Amino acid sequence: MYRVKQLDASLDLGGFSQWLRSQGVPHRISEEGGFQVLWLEHPEHAEPVLEALERFLAEPDIRQAVERQNHSPVFVAGRWQPSPRHAPLVLGIIVLGVLMAWLTSLGSNQLTASLLIVDPRAYDWGTMAERLDALSATLASGQVWRLFTPDFLHFSWTHIIFNSVMLWFLGSQVEWFDGRGRLVLIFIVTSLLSNGLQYVVSGPFFGGLSGVVYGILGYCWLSQRALPRFQFPSALVTFAVVWMVIGFTPLPEMLGLGRMANEAHLGGFVAGLALAAILPARNNRKA
Repeated sequence: MYRVKQLDASLDLGGFSQWLRSQGVPHRISEEGGFQVLWLEHPEHAEPVLEALERFLAEPDIRQAVERQNHSPVFVAGRWQPSPRHAPLVLGIIVLGVLMAWLTSLGSNQLTASLLIVDPRAYDWGTMAERLDALSATLASGQVWRLFTPDFLHFSWTHIIFNSVMLWFLGSQVEWFDGRGRLVLIFIVTSLLSNGLQYVVSGPFFGGLSGVVYGILGYCWLSQRALPRFQFPSALVTFAVVWMVIGFTPLPEMLGLGRMANEAHLGGFVAGLALAAILPARNNRKA
């Protein structure tokens, strides 16, 4: 073990110690001559742990958030494990996505055209100007739902399963910690930007919840910096961004994965970052 910090014995580090355990950081806290000493098993953890400790001691909001996480019913042994009753809105979105995947036969029957952002049978959409005209006419006819229904179109069971797992893991945390109203706002904004950007660039044949998932990931990552409350590995953001960049290359098609909705991923991620920058982090969830 490596000795990294000596602190006054009067400080209550119990909550911080529990949080370190939930993050998988091996450590111990000993008492020596009226002081507490923090020890770490791996020296490479020292810098981030000391930074987190400084914020834990200096900012009451962070201490309260950590204490709520340590005693929250949605954390089991320090791991995020909610039940359906903790995130009914996210569960409803997932169920609707699975239902639409079944009803549209994974985007292969005539119902699919009713869920695309515009009906490709009714409009020309070969150029950007034609796509904008088609969207304007579609909205003018009252079919506003088409701005959101592409989210519920999936073209393989792998597609819907992956999106559902990611949406449950991240979206349930937003619903629990920041509330359903915040989640609805994120869903609306990320859907509009991701679906709109994808349509303007490539046309109406796209679908999936991945734009929303990218938006929620961007929101969680940036908002977490202001008020730590979400639990996810930092490598997840790196992987998602790298995968998004790869999507703009020919590699996915060369591997037989088809063309990804890259603009939807980018639009959703940017929308999530913007919302995290604009909206204050919420600290009102009780244990």
